[in-house]
Amino acid sequence: MGGYRLLDGKATAETIKREIQSELRQTTLRPPGLATILVGEHAPSLTYVQNKLAACEAVGVRGELTRFDANVSEAELLGHIQTLNERPEVDGILVQLPLPQHINERKVIQTISPEKDVDGFHPYNVGALTTGAEGFAPATPSGVVELLKRYGIPTAGREAVVVGRSNIVGTPLALMLSRPGADATVTLCHSRTAELHRHTLRADILVAAAGKRALITADMVRDGAVVVDVGIHRVPAPERPNGFRLAGDVDFESVAPKTAAITPVPGGVGPMTIAMLLVNTLAAFRRHVRQSP
Repeated sequence: MGGYRLLDGKATAETIKREIQSELRQTTLRPPGLATILVGEHAPSLTYVQNKLAACEAVGVRGELTRFDANVSEAELLGHIQTLNERPEVDGILVQLPLPQHINERKVIQTISPEKDVDGFHPYNVGALTTGAEGFAPATPSGVVELLKRYGIPTAGREAVVVGRSNIVGTPLALMLSRPGADATVTLCHSRTAELHRHTLRADILVAAAGKRALITADMVRDGAVVVDVGIHRVPAPERPNGFRLAGDVDFESVAPKTAAITPVPGGVGPMTIAMLLVNTLAAFRRHVRQSP
């Protein structure tokens, strides 16, 4: 392998969690509260939720989980969210996606109070991100930006190419990288982009978030680029006890030697997502305490 740096999201996330834990140990107030809702038996969602609750417990955030059957009515789910909106000890609300087809995800997201929307998906928070107002940015793109910052990777004046335009990762990340403070020149690519390699080869910072296994190959990456892999896919691995391994949107083995720095999968962006969710929950807690009579 070449002399690239591995951007260790797992270690960085642990540092962030220790910082949160240290702050909360010094507070004389109630612990921050994060309420999570899980609908159905989607195995990956259950794993994500369990990881989030474990992280809450580790830092001193009071996590709670409400589980609904997959056939729960939309009205019942929205009613529960309204109840959480009104509970003062709940600072953040997280509805684990995806939801069953009979439930309108957009309506669910819009029902969450913007002040408790620690996922950053509510239209109010999307607007705040666009205009630079106070609000919550989605955890995964926040994790990417924070990882670059903590490794001292400059973004100002750099060419950043984001592959993937989802509302959860690609689009908000493109905004965040272009905002004052990050100051990158950003190209947002997607499934309809013609000659994708022509864009990726310009990138000083290349973020792969398209949800397509091994989309980014060595011939698409210039020497010395920084590559961030947001993708996560289960790849069959019969030799492993669980029968699979995790891989990303980047063909790591061929790409890594060409880079100055790259994130692994697993252990890169994934742990940072949970850490930044905790950061958002702490920020919501601070605001609510500040506003309390």
